[in-house]
Amino acid sequence: MTETLVSAGDRVGVAGTGRLGRTVAERLARDLDVVHLTPGGAGAAELSAAVVVEDGPGTGAPPAEVGKAARWLPVRVELGTVVIGPVVVDGVPGCPTCVRLRAVKARPDAQDRLRARRMYPERYEADETRITAFGAGVVAELIAAEVRGGETGRVLHVKLGSLDVSVHRFLPEPYCPDCGRLPDDGEEAAVVVLRPRPKPDPGVYRVRDLRAETDALTANYVDVETGMIRGVQRTVYSTYPTIAAPMGLSETDDQTEMGFGRELDFHTAQVTAIAEALERYAGTRPGGKRTVVRGSYRELADRALDPKSLGLYPDSRYDVPGFPFTRYHDDLVVPWVWGYSFRRGEPILVPECCAYYRLRSLDPTYRPFVYEISNGCAIGGCLEEAILHGILELAERDAFLLTWYARLPVRPLDLDSARDRRIPLMAERLRRITGAKAYAFDTTTEHGVPSVWAMAIRPGDDESLPKAVCAAASGFDPERAVANALLEIAPLVEWRAEGYADELPRVRRMLTNPDEVRSMHDHSLVNGHPAAFSRFSFLFDGDRTPMPIEESFAGAFRPRNDDLSVDLTATVARYLDRGQDVVVVDQTTPEQALGGFACVKVLIPGLLPMTFGHRARRIDGIPRLLETPHLLGYTEAPLRPEDVNTDPHPFP
Repeated sequence: MTETLVSAGDRVGVAGTGRLGRTVAERLARDLDVVHLTPGGAGAAELSAAVVVEDGPGTGAPPAEVGKAARWLPVRVELGTVVIGPVVVDGVPGCPTCVRLRAVKARPDAQDRLRARRMYPERYEADETRITAFGAGVVAELIAAEVRGGETGRVLHVKLGSLDVSVHRFLPEPYCPDCGRLPDDGEEAAVVVLRPRPKPDPGVYRVRDLRAETDALTANYVDVETGMIRGVQRTVYSTYPTIAAPMGLSETDDQTEMGFGRELDFHTAQVTAIAEALERYAGTRPGGKRTVVRGSYRELADRALDPKSLGLYPDSRYDVPGFPFTRYHDDLVVPWVWGYSFRRGEPILVPECCAYYRLRSLDPTYRPFVYEISNGCAIGGCLEEAILHGILELAERDAFLLTWYARLPVRPLDLDSARDRRIPLMAERLRRITGAKAYAFDTTTEHGVPSVWAMAIRPGDDESLPKAVCAAASGFDPERAVANALLEIAPLVEWRAEGYADELPRVRRMLTNPDEVRSMHDHSLVNGHPAAFSRFSFLFDGDRTPMPIEESFAGAFRPRNDDLSVDLTATVARYLDRGQDVVVVDQTTPEQALGGFACVKVLIPGLLPMTFGHRARRIDGIPRLLETPHLLGYTEAPLRPEDVNTDPHPFP
């Protein structure tokens, strides 16, 4: 938004005693009534606006001098760069502190820069000898232009060595201590009211085509200096087009999240990566509201989701040395956030640690009672779309884990039968580039949502390369689900092969001691070893001829309505009719709302939660794991607890 700080003849304060500060004051004095701000001098209340120039150690005006100004423009010099902006308007989020927080998270070298500033402040801050008279004049003209009509939400960088100018946009930081205004989490805001959402086609389950919005998405969210996303990068794994969108998360260390786009063209992969990064951001911690409810389940049971229904750990697990989670009991006092229960038709409290998945890593003092990941987090062009895709992800992961834990002999799929002729070509390209043959299986469960398990298997038993890699997908178009699973698995084949030989000593330890499997990476590492291949025998034993894809999914649930909300209602009913609930926590932050997005976390008690680290698996309190294999006709009777597969799962 363009903001005019001043008009001709207005009184403007200028702080800054170095060469740049003096030059700016002289330039503005041509058109305005300029007051030199010094400690104890004119107050900001007497000014139309202020310009604060920090052009040397300690040369900026004290905050009190401009703290009450309705409009002001900060200027600072650091590491040979003049940073102009942002335009600060009273009551409008987006301030210098927001810029600093964004920059610390955006720059890969941010922590090194902070250390340099602490160790060598005289070198990090402005060196007035580097600001030439000519350079100061150029910068002063840029500052004058910003004062006359600059934009909020951006900063200008001027390199003193070359006078190159670049513009960097940023979004206000919701947790900014100076301008952040997050509302308290509340019951009323959690109510979900489904609205009509016309679709472009009955077989399409998105309401927007983000490919048409690439420029706007990039402008809003991607910037190497101040963006939520540092950049979009083509990866070195090239079986299919793959884009990574890295995003810094913390102001105190180098924690990052990645959005990935895996598609058949780089354009689609780019917007997918940006969208996934935004989705990851929403799921890390509450960013649209502040958590305010604390209590125990026993105190809140009449309006809360029972944590035990989401799967917990055996009580003995908490006695294992180093186990990082708090022992759960119904009197345990924890933070809660508001969600919405479709079964109850009303808001419901959800444990915060089950709704957001990086609370512990962002705050080492936080002690959740379970390990949670992004499972069930989804982004959409509207709330209904986000909820629908959150359900699909839960269906995918649940189907995969059910197949593994119960060793279900699921149907193999004939990839050559696909009507979409790109699918067999994708499998052939994977074989030619990596040497691995692609397989797919129909893992659809009792809910009928089409789900697929994909595998890539290398011939032979070369210990220096992973023999098998797995992935999964779910969606109402079974062939699209198959294609998505192949897109997921291709970069994993190449990635896991890279450096696999160096990991062999640790892989061998994980083969004999499952508790050594502690990260997402470890799950596919250990199950990729040739000695672990027998664990997949339940998928290949017997003479099972691959089934045509269309035939295998003939009885699956495949809504094809003109309205996405109708699809969602029908999908939710698949779970409610089986005695389950669908619970939605709206995770949308101001940043996503700006782009017209909604983000949610969907929880469906009774589905198997995806976790990483073998000790962190959560299957206690989920009787469906024992009952469903019999319900689906795979076993003659429900499983016994001792029948459950005890090997670490191979996802992703």
